[in-house]
Amino acid sequence: MGKYVIKRIMFIILVFFILSFLLFMIYNMLPVDKAAEYARNDIQANKKLDYDERYEYWQEKLGTNGTKFERYLRWIGVYPYTDGSFNGMLQGNFGDSSEQGRPVIEMIKEPMKNTIFINIFATILALGITIPLGIFCAVKRGSKRDVAVQVGTIVGYSLPTFIIAIVFIWIFAIILGWFPVSGMQTANSLNWSPWAKFWDKMYHLSLPLIVMTFTSLGGMTRFVRASMIEALSMDCIRTARAKGLREKVVIYSHAWRNALLPITTLIIGWFLGIFGGSMMIENIFALNGIGKTYYDALTANDNEVVLALQMFYIIIALLGNLIIDIAYGLVDPRVRVNK
Repeated sequence: MGKYVIKRIMFIILVFFILSFLLFMIYNMLPVDKAAEYARNDIQANKKLDYDERYEYWQEKLGTNGTKFERYLRWIGVYPYTDGSFNGMLQGNFGDSSEQGRPVIEMIKEPMKNTIFINIFATILALGITIPLGIFCAVKRGSKRDVAVQVGTIVGYSLPTFIIAIVFIWIFAIILGWFPVSGMQTANSLNWSPWAKFWDKMYHLSLPLIVMTFTSLGGMTRFVRASMIEALSMDCIRTARAKGLREKVVIYSHAWRNALLPITTLIIGWFLGIFGGSMMIENIFALNGIGKTYYDALTANDNEVVLALQMFYIIIALLGNLIIDIAYGLVDPRVRVNK
């Protein structure tokens, strides 16, 4: 296991550098020159300054002098600036936002917390519903309740997320008035106690969480059901029943463990994909998450923010594959990842 993990980490590092290099080169093809922009701003502020000197100064300060490969290595943090310092991603510097003038790491810190909180909460709710429901439908396969659940899951799976969000806003926010339409806090809640702020935040997040949970029920329930049906048809399950084991033991101890391998892949893959999957929800409900931050940065051509978030998604995807492979060996003893 240890050798396998080390090999995969080395592979992840290699792929990370390849993808980061490609992304950096693509974004450097855009007609954007921050050093020239800052030099012009200096000249406007002080007409006595020389443009070429200010341009060279800002190139050295921003690390945009030299070849494109040198600029890439500076951006990563493995090649020094003109003054000999290292100040790239490995040192925690993701650049500054051209739209807000703040460091990128400060811009994405709070949205990242909100996105992780929202999606972990929605994941727990979804798994708490879909796993028991999928097992029930597999055990009661062909019954009226199973058919009703299948019809409902097909409808929920087929509808786009934004349609479901609009319908839920219309029902729960406009007609019933139970939840606010958008936002994450009440306007005058700055002076409230921390506990009151928390419940106010949960109140505003209730409707987005309901929508996110509902949109995930269809696909996950059908996947759990299919895996359980396949597991229940195995010879070992028929043998367990022939030995006189209780039905609950057969279902939850034998069938569920055999069905868990593909379900584990689904759960981990879905959980790691939550950071990009909540973009639609965050924009519809005006939530301060990385999905909305990413969308706003794209529309504003804020390339430093976009590039940093794309690198984050790459790291999540690469680590996700490693976690899934390790989970295989933990869930199913027959799988030996070190081979």
